[in-house]
Amino acid sequence: MINIQNYINGKLSDPLDKQFIDVWNPSNGQKFARCPNSNSNDLELAIQSAQNAFPNWSTLNQNQRSDYLLSIANEIKTNIEEFADAESRDNGKPLTLSKTLDIPRSVKNLEFFANLAKGYESETFYQDDVISRIIKQPLGIVGTISPWNLPLYLFTWKIAPALVTGNCVIAKPSELTPYTAYLLSKVCMKVNLPDGVLNILHGEGSTIGREVVKHKYIKAISFTGGTETGKEIGIEASKDLKKINLEMGGKNPVIIFDDCDYNKMMDSLVRSSFLNQGQICLAGSRIYVQEKIYDKFKNDFIGKVNALNTGDPFDLKSDQGAIVSLNHLNKISRYVEHAKKDGGVILTGGKIVKIDGNCSNGWFYKPTIIEGLPQESRVNQDEIFGPVVTITKFCDDDEAIQMANNTKYGLASILWTQNINKAHKLAELLESGLVWVNCWLERDLRTPFGGIKKSGFGKEGGKFALDFFTETKNICTKYYDK
Repeated sequence: MINIQNYINGKLSDPLDKQFIDVWNPSNGQKFARCPNSNSNDLELAIQSAQNAFPNWSTLNQNQRSDYLLSIANEIKTNIEEFADAESRDNGKPLTLSKTLDIPRSVKNLEFFANLAKGYESETFYQDDVISRIIKQPLGIVGTISPWNLPLYLFTWKIAPALVTGNCVIAKPSELTPYTAYLLSKVCMKVNLPDGVLNILHGEGSTIGREVVKHKYIKAISFTGGTETGKEIGIEASKDLKKINLEMGGKNPVIIFDDCDYNKMMDSLVRSSFLNQGQICLAGSRIYVQEKIYDKFKNDFIGKVNALNTGDPFDLKSDQGAIVSLNHLNKISRYVEHAKKDGGVILTGGKIVKIDGNCSNGWFYKPTIIEGLPQESRVNQDEIFGPVVTITKFCDDDEAIQMANNTKYGLASILWTQNINKAHKLAELLESGLVWVNCWLERDLRTPFGGIKKSGFGKEGGKFALDFFTETKNICTKYYDK
């Protein structure tokens, strides 16, 4: 049994009231660790350590702060096998995915923001005898709350820009997947990150997460997670006028025109539908196919999905791993049963999978394709966050856009057509913060990331993240002739 600990003031420690949460391995349904269920007393220790650290950390030169992030990145890179193993044990995702996507991207996040910040300079404007100098200053203590689906990947995505701009961070990873954040704590100690600069508090969102949002000394909250939780955070944070960035749910459409590059589309579609068991906010879960190619598409897509191997995440032959928790597995199953009641036809999947051997008690769900659902069905409207997609035919551009925009969410959209002029015209009509044309999950870290409607508030990525974690000040000086 692994004893995960909080990281406060540069040291690992148990929660003050000795309350813990069981951590489960989704692939075998067994407890393998426990993590703190922190409360306000633990938070006060973290706040005090951050307050003590802030004056020195915020006044380090930019290269010094960047070098700390680069040292952390190098340590993770050196220990990629350990981190990947921990991520897959914690989350249930295939080890191959942890090794090729999650952990390398976590390293990249740290490296990217460390280097980007080195060029994050003040601006100066001249007007006759007046000079206006625009500078960016850290906020102070900020809070980050990251989700369970991409644990270290999204944890570093938040803490890297916050730290490198001179803030001290109170970070809360998901209590479902705390292991790699704990390993990151050890890395921070190894590279001698100054005490109190980063504090990691484990626990439930309803307890320590809420306390982080409410605390008067925390100046900003960066959150990734469900829309209902994000709304609660927005309401609470507004009481103290905190800065907030909310990256929330998605119900992303994929629009496939009959002139697409069919083979490239099909290979990409399997990934955008089922990578990480569909537990990605950017997954394409509503698939709209032009009627001319619909029948061929349906048969080919079913064949591709049926070829996916669902099994032990540590078996290199597995394409699909386990669902993150038993509660989430049951939620997915309930949505599929609801689809049947709404008249949907299960073309493949639609059932819990039992795996022989070490994973016989694990939480697995077969990749599922559903046809024939009305657009207003909950299965087409709610974020299921699992290996479940719906397919629907459309006639023309107008119908495709109408169906794609028929949702409260607006995170991402995917367009497949070789008519680039049409693609860009339609991309402007799609109600989402991000549109991929003839690709999926391509990310330039310099570009803004975030949804519209009920998918988000604010933007992350590149200088947008650096701007969020800083305050802009205008120093205006008038010079007089002697």
